[in-house]
Amino acid sequence: MDQKNRLNAITEQVIGAAIEVHRVLGPGLLESAYRTCLVFELRERRLRVEEERSLPVVYKSVKLDCGYRLDLVVENLVIVEIKAVERLNSVHEAQLLSYLRLYGCRVGLLINFHVSMLKQGIRRIVNDFPDSAISANSAV
Repeated sequence: MDQKNRLNAITEQVIGAAIEVHRVLGPGLLESAYRTCLVFELRERRLRVEEERSLPVVYKSVKLDCGYRLDLVVENLVIVEIKAVERLNSVHEAQLLSYLRLYGCRVGLLINFHVSMLKQGIRRIVNDFPDSAISANSAV
């Protein structure tokens, strides 16, 4: 399977797992509850997941620990940023795009669980995905 298809397959699995978590829990909980349940669902699907991965900033060849943490890294290829906010806005998308650049990933998912239908709360962000019409701010 080529890289593009693998990334698409992983994001599909993550979205399916997130939909299941939202179906069971609904909106209104803290991000930490959704993260814990999503990790459980992803591991049930036999995906490798890292929680709260440290993300240093490299500035002028110096690695600086600025306290950034990635919510989830799935299969070391997809960053998942979890929110439980009134609405997603451009700063959330910019944050994930910056994380993708700093970590060296091409695809990330921004998932807001504080919505009535989860599909409304999912954004797929792509960082320089070659041979694709997907922009840096693609929605699912």
